[in-house]
Amino acid sequence: QLQLVESGGGFVQAGGSLRLSCAASGRTFSSYAMGWFRQAPGKEREFVAAINTDGRRTTYADSVNGRFTISRDSAKNTGYLKMNSLKPEDSAVYYCAASLVYGTNGNYDYWGQGTQVTVSS
Repeated sequence: QLQLVESGGGFVQAGGSLRLSCAASGRTFSSYAMGWFRQAPGKEREFVAAINTDGRRTTYADSVNGRFTISRDSAKNTGYLKMNSLKPEDSAVYYCAASLVYGTNGNYDYWGQGTQVTVSS
């Protein structure tokens, strides 16, 4: 089993920044691609960003491209999502996930518990 724990969420004004962290334990984190997803109240969970095992390949949703940056530090077994120029519509619970297969759909093997991000206008 791979355990994932997100942190770094909170309240921020529009235009501000946050950095989410995803701490992994239990298995070799470097063997897994990592993704970030989010879900706002009343909406479906949506893909935000993904990064492959060596960090050289990343994919972003159009809505966050150019504002968010996904990264990972395998030595620390931690993944990150740096969010800049935040907008109220970015408010959601953010989840990190891990998969042996790189992808942008929700078919990830392991999920964290989520961290709330709220952006005020």
